[in-house]
Amino acid sequence: MPIINYKNVDIHIDSKIILEGVTFTLNEGEFVYLVGAVGSGKSSLIKTLYGEVAVHGGDAVLFDKYDMRKIRRSKLQQLRKQIGIVFQDFKLLTDRNVHDNLDFVLRCTGWKKRKEREARITEVLELVELAPKGYKMPHELSGGEQQRVVIARAILNHPKLLLADEPTGNLDNETGHKIMKLLHRICKEEGTAVLMITHNEQWLTAYPAFEFRCSGGRLSIVDKGAQTVAAVAAEPVAAVAVEPVAAVAAEPVAAVVAEPVTAVAIPEAQAIEADDNDIQTADC
Repeated sequence: MPIINYKNVDIHIDSKIILEGVTFTLNEGEFVYLVGAVGSGKSSLIKTLYGEVAVHGGDAVLFDKYDMRKIRRSKLQQLRKQIGIVFQDFKLLTDRNVHDNLDFVLRCTGWKKRKEREARITEVLELVELAPKGYKMPHELSGGEQQRVVIARAILNHPKLLLADEPTGNLDNETGHKIMKLLHRICKEEGTAVLMITHNEQWLTAYPAFEFRCSGGRLSIVDKGAQTVAAVAAEPVAAVAVEPVAAVAAEPVAAVVAEPVTAVAIPEAQAIEADDNDIQTADC
């Protein structure tokens, strides 16, 4: 089932055209990189996937169900529960420990039974290899550990789509490798589609997958013998051959016009933006 299916989509911000004729498909269990220079439209494209930026023209369907051209506010909340977002700058609640950060999200997204919440928290902390550190406060964790908490938070509700915006941007090289292995592991083992923005060219080689590039006013698929995501495991990755990359894009990609990308307003440390993570304030 296509998780994302865009055909000839235009993206505008404040009447300015950011991208035109965007065409791409992301299927269940696929890992895709989105690369390009700052201001080329990558973040704007990502934001259309959870309704932060509007789309115009063409067809823009998520999960074979939500038409992003005319989606209503009430349906956006349903949509966002199926999407996990990994932020570069963590955005953890600094007044509570790791366990309570995760429990907060579950309570605010409808998990009523404490036993079920506890079981899910244990499950995701084990997946990101932080089971013994649930009692730690965010400031007591390293940058890599905080990013793993962010990933745990993003997958709490079993999302079908994981959006990662420069998840290794603030990390050292060794820690970045650990995060990349974890993201590919989640994609492989959970069947979660992953769309990741990165400027780090080494990840494209070390952890090969399909790659789209925003450059020179165009969104295009990079034909460089991308590897199948099925071959990317949590251990060191070896190159493998796959089917032709051309099968990814259903239609040719039209020229696009890049404009400066508008920043998303995110509350500071004590609260998480409802529009990005489908959670409300510290009081739910």
